[in-house]
Amino acid sequence: MRTLTNKSKIVFLSTYPPTQCGIATFTEDTVNAINKSYNKSISCEICEITFKGDAAPDSAYHIPSKDKAAYKRVASEINKDPDVKLVHIQHEFGLFGGQYGDYLLDFLDELNKPVAYTFHSVIPNPDDNLKAIVKLLCSYSQAIFVMTNKSKNILMDDYLIDEKHIAFVPHGTHLVDYESTDQAKKKFQLEDRLVLSTFGLLGEGKSIETGLKALPKIVEKFPNVLYLVLGKTHPNTIVDNLDVYRNSLETIVADLNLENNVRFVNEYLEVDQLLDYLKATDVYLFTSKDPNQAVSGTFSYAMSCSCPIVASKIPHTLESLTSDIGILADIQNEDQFAEATLKLLGDANLRAHMAINAYAKTTQTSWENTAIKHIKVYQEIAQGLNQNKITYPEIKMDHLRAMTTDIGMIQFCKISEPDLTTGYTLDDNARALITMCKHFKLTADRSDVAYMSTYVNFMERCQLSDGNFINYVDQYNVVEPRNQDENLEDSNGRAIWALGYIQTLRNENLPASLIYKANACLEKALLSVDKLSSPRAMAFAVKGLYYMYNSVPSASTVQLIDNLTERLKNMYTHVSTPSWNWFEDKLTYANSILPEALLLSSKITGKESSQQIAVESMEFLISKMFVDGKFKIISNKGWHCKGAIPHQYGEQPIEASYMMHALDLFYRTFGNPTHKKYMKQAFDWFLGDNHLNHIMFNPITGGCYDGLEKENVNLNQGAESTVCYLSARLLIETYTSRGAEALRSNSQDHAAENVSLIVMKEFLKNKRKEEEAQKQKYDYLNRPTVLLGTSKLKKA
Repeated sequence: MRTLTNKSKIVFLSTYPPTQCGIATFTEDTVNAINKSYNKSISCEICEITFKGDAAPDSAYHIPSKDKAAYKRVASEINKDPDVKLVHIQHEFGLFGGQYGDYLLDFLDELNKPVAYTFHSVIPNPDDNLKAIVKLLCSYSQAIFVMTNKSKNILMDDYLIDEKHIAFVPHGTHLVDYESTDQAKKKFQLEDRLVLSTFGLLGEGKSIETGLKALPKIVEKFPNVLYLVLGKTHPNTIVDNLDVYRNSLETIVADLNLENNVRFVNEYLEVDQLLDYLKATDVYLFTSKDPNQAVSGTFSYAMSCSCPIVASKIPHTLESLTSDIGILADIQNEDQFAEATLKLLGDANLRAHMAINAYAKTTQTSWENTAIKHIKVYQEIAQGLNQNKITYPEIKMDHLRAMTTDIGMIQFCKISEPDLTTGYTLDDNARALITMCKHFKLTADRSDVAYMSTYVNFMERCQLSDGNFINYVDQYNVVEPRNQDENLEDSNGRAIWALGYIQTLRNENLPASLIYKANACLEKALLSVDKLSSPRAMAFAVKGLYYMYNSVPSASTVQLIDNLTERLKNMYTHVSTPSWNWFEDKLTYANSILPEALLLSSKITGKESSQQIAVESMEFLISKMFVDGKFKIISNKGWHCKGAIPHQYGEQPIEASYMMHALDLFYRTFGNPTHKKYMKQAFDWFLGDNHLNHIMFNPITGGCYDGLEKENVNLNQGAESTVCYLSARLLIETYTSRGAEALRSNSQDHAAENVSLIVMKEFLKNKRKEEEAQKQKYDYLNRPTVLLGTSKLKKA
């Protein structure tokens, strides 16, 4: 059944579910990943290869594997659709009819669309016939995906394929919410068992018997071991309804008296079920006996679920299973499997270390990241795929909420598990308050109110009698000694920002006590705001005062804004040069907050000089963060000093988020579409438009990774990164029709506008009177001195 769409289409030639095979599952996962990220502009269609019966109803095209005429006929049908930009062939030699699957050549001869392959098997040392057919297949394409470096090297060395046509993209893996093995076991009532597992469609190639024969030695030392054999038998191995292979395995279990230590789960498991079993696994046994197996999806999935692994030596495991993740064993060597498994079961700390490393390594190969890599290769060989619109991920507040206790938001995480020992900070709770307020504005979700109250209570708890704030509170709600040793100005500025921002919700039916408490803290904090000297602290405070003024206009608030702004402008005047339009001699953190604060200030005071410096400094910052068409965050490895080459890598989510908010303000103020373009480009950094092509958020939890390094991502999903990502995601939502409609109901700023204008005019009028009075006073004190009677004395 054909899909009608005006999107660019990619046709996948492959088996596909409900067909039960690894390639069908791989293709489904690839298609789902591309659809999830790019379905605004790309439609994936299936040309299904079948061995029995009809194709699935959702398949756009169908080729019975042994029907030679169908290959040419279907290629002709694909040619007629101008929206099809590319055909991606999942290649396995047994998939297509003919010798070495040469029926596929009829399809390729007829097709006039660009072609990409994924080679699921790359056989070394080919004979002349195999070598000839592979070279001929490759001649039709400029993009050949392989999943191991070993496969890439075989294609180059044994088949003489040009390296520039080969794309190494590891097998995709499912992102999972990191969970300890003990916690995961509870779902299956396995808390008292040490769990071994293996999974996949059972067949002789899996060599499950190797694990079973290793088991007696393991049970001897660990009698509570349970070996889970997960998955149905491969349908191609069942003849006349006789499951010979499974029956042989059950015989081994009986002969070795392992009935209490082996459980067959004879089901084709859905992905979520499978992942839950893997997360409950203490050691995964990968026992394949095929020395030429290029790649294994089951092995990749086990790694992604943080399983320590004992694996037989095939190209995939030899390349991927480092000693910090698992142990390799010779193929079908049951003694080595037993010895390695005993080592892991006997050392819980080693298993925990391997689990974290496995999870970290496979996060890089998540299906989301794999989709990005596929699209980039497609764009090199096919026209019409360069203007892809990324689909924004779902807004998920789950992780933020999971990190919040009755005290406040916890500072750090171990992966996605909140680390209570790290305590709480004013910084994080101020940011969390702003983000939760933004979510409430967009969704009117009443459950947000309780979290706002928690964050305001924490801020009140951190406030001292003089109005200043401490920043650090430990897990027991005790003030930490380091508050005495650190400069807490920025924390104080963020507190004023957050307390000012919640004032914009005065008309949103929030509990009066919540607004009253926030306002009381804010009024108290303003007693010492003039003492701030850090430029960012002053800028944070200006933002808070701006929101406060738009909610409750007053001349005193304008005066505070003006005082802080003049000091920022003096810094700029003192440091800036024609080639360095900035407030300091280096670009450090939260840079965009400075021009943003000046522009907000100019909206209140009407001072053109503030706006001029805001524009100059913002354009300078843009020139440093958008280079050669790429968004590049200022590195925290050494900052960007005046006159020096900037450091690379060390990129943090807070910088992308803050830059987005500044660009949003500039766009809404001046209407320059470049600012909007840059804002969306900065958000794309979270979606994988960075030097690693790695998404920076976790779509399962809604959390955000803590940093982007040269070769890896810091996978801990701490408070700062998470609230900054969510703030950025909520901002980008306001540019969708749904988000804009939700915000239209919030007329708080407009309700205050007329009152604000009156107060601002009154302030400027008084300001001019003060300036005139000062001028008159100056003129009087500096007037020419005239002594009475001088002329008469002189005359005399």
